[in-house]
Amino acid sequence: MSGPRILREKLTIRKMIALYQRACPDAVSSESHYANLYAYAEKRLDKCVFGEEKPACKQCPVHCYQPAKREEMKQIMRWAGPRMLWRHPLLTVRHLIDDKRPVPDLPEKYRRK
Repeated sequence: MSGPRILREKLTIRKMIALYQRACPDAVSSESHYANLYAYAEKRLDKCVFGEEKPACKQCPVHCYQPAKREEMKQIMRWAGPRMLWRHPLLTVRHLIDDKRPVPDLPEKYRRK
């Protein structure tokens, strides 16, 4: 999946991880750790059940990240989010607009019966 919304989400996550990695180098000893985390996030975005109608992750009813990776991404987003406004204002504003969009209904094929 590579629509404009998903591509923008990938770019936003990549920029957030890069900001965090530069400012907190001691948080994780390996640079490849962040590359692996980004690859994981990319894969999750590619498989998002909502596709281009994807809500912001914090509002999403489907938690597609493994618990440990989810907590790490939350930590990164909490730290990098406010700083994104200065470094990447357009991405930040677009993300804030997306955050206000209503959460779509879960697609029929993913609903429990």
